[in-house]
Amino acid sequence: MLIDGVFAGGGIKALAFVGALEVLDKKNIQFERIAGTSAGAITAAFIKSGYNGAEIEQMFADMQFQQLLDPRIGTTIFPFLRWLRLYRKMGIYKGNEFEQWVDKLLKKKGVSTFSDFPEGSLKMIASDITNGRILVLPDDLTKYGIIPHSFSVARAIRMSCSLPFFFEPVKLTDSDGKESLIVDGGVLSNFPMWIFQKRGQKHLKRPVIGFRLTPSLDAIPPRQVTNALSMLTSMFDTMRNAHDQRYISKNHAKNVVFIPVEDVSTTQFTLSDQDKLKLIELGKTSTEKFLKKWSY
Repeated sequence: MLIDGVFAGGGIKALAFVGALEVLDKKNIQFERIAGTSAGAITAAFIKSGYNGAEIEQMFADMQFQQLLDPRIGTTIFPFLRWLRLYRKMGIYKGNEFEQWVDKLLKKKGVSTFSDFPEGSLKMIASDITNGRILVLPDDLTKYGIIPHSFSVARAIRMSCSLPFFFEPVKLTDSDGKESLIVDGGVLSNFPMWIFQKRGQKHLKRPVIGFRLTPSLDAIPPRQVTNALSMLTSMFDTMRNAHDQRYISKNHAKNVVFIPVEDVSTTQFTLSDQDKLKLIELGKTSTEKFLKKWSY
């Protein structure tokens, strides 16, 4: 069976997607088109490059995630330099190691640029904070005078995964030499279920199934706002999720695999092997439960 798929962002929690993919592989459910934000963009690119669930699981099992974090020289010796760097560079980590890791894995499958995929088969979301707009990659690169099919997939993933203040923003230079700062797609659309459905379109060629790292809509608890810090956090979460939440509640909740990841933060890169396996198993059980009830 062919479907279109959408994977939400969630950092290290996206290990749960591995379990979901292994269930889909056994059911012979394959992706024609696929999209994602942040960690979901990594998942989408690996799938479209030809990796299956078992291969991705092995890939993550062999990886020490802390190796992907590359602070500037001196920031580990002099901690105050980390905060100075955060102020000047807008990110604690450069993101170079991460991009090189992704690039290496993609090239093992013969993938370098978007020209290595069928046109329109892979899309990912980033946020242009200079111009204040959602950036759909590679489609929207034409707005910057850049040829979409020749753009590096690893670079696009790096853009989609630029978690604010954690990784440095990516500088995208247009044909006129103007720079735009690009950060994590989750800032504006963490779960782009809208991406494969045009406005007013009622009938789709294929079912679209989304994979989200949260409980069901009804189970999401209200936020407790008690001080300025919690207000800022709640404002940021609302900004990230309100657009997607409204779309899901109206159209696609029945086509979403909700994977209720709890007690794991987005940047918790020190997970034990046991905790990694728990996430993968949670992805499996959630997807199996969804498929038993799902009909299209």
